[in-house]
Formats: sequence, C-alpha cells, structure tokens
Amino acid sequence: MDERLQKIIAQAGLASRRSAEKMILEGRVKVNGTIVTQLGRKADPEKDKIEVDDRRIKLGKKNFYYIFNKPSGYLVTFKDTLNRPTITKFLTDLNHRVFPVGRLDMDTEGLLILTNDGELSARLMHPRYHVPKTYRVKVKGRP
Repeated sequence: MDERLQKIIAQAGLASRRSAEKMILEGRVKVNGTIVTQLGRKADPEKDKIEVDDRRIKLGKKNFYYIFNKPSGYLVTFKDTLNRPTITKFLTDLNHRVFPVGRLDMDTEGLLILTNDGELSARLMHPRYHVPKTYRVKVKGRP
C-alpha cells in the first residue's frame, strides 16, 4: 500500500515527519535508486527500495516508549549549536534512537515521552487530533 515518504521514514524511527520532510527536500531520500526532492511522493514500503542517506529503510522494527522526567537546565533536543546541556546526557544507555514527543523549555522540568513511534508522536502532537495537555506552573512572586 502506497504511503507518503515522510510517514514511512517516521514509522521506521529515523526522524519525525517534519524532519523527514526536510530530508526529502535536501535530496537525502531515494526511491528505487532515484533521488526524491518533492514532498507528497508516495511509495510502497513492501515493494519499493527506500533509502535515506544511502541506507535502506528497514520496517517491521520494534517500537520503544519511555517516559522521562526532564530536569530543569536541559534542552529537549539532541544537538545545540550553543553547546548548552541537552537531554542526550540521560539517554546514553539506549541502544536505539528515540525522539521526544513535544518540548519543554530549558528552565522547566516535567514528563516527556520519548519514542521511535512516529505515528504515535504525530497523533499526540498534531493539533488536528485535539489531544489535551495539562501544565502546572509555580511562580515565585507576582506574575
């Protein structure tokens, strides 16, 4: 069954859908040996040879789900050009790649979901699914 490439890439756990779109636009994705640079291209992961950075995508992988209590003082990202502390410090023992579902500011702490399940991530984050989120805030002094 044909699906959009960014969805296939996300399901393979390589990137979020948005990051997969960037990979496609950058010319890093091939379908049956042909570089794809336009969004909206569909492929059948069962029949087509899909590659990202010259590595074939492997589907049928196991999904991983973690909850993580992010401490204050860390960015919810894996790389920071300003060399600020990131959550990668806490993920060194993982043997597979996961992505955060959502973001928390550097100076906040709280629960994050980390997963390689692109479909779950999209369903939790995209506004069209209307998933409610609750935030509790403590403020010193008068806001």
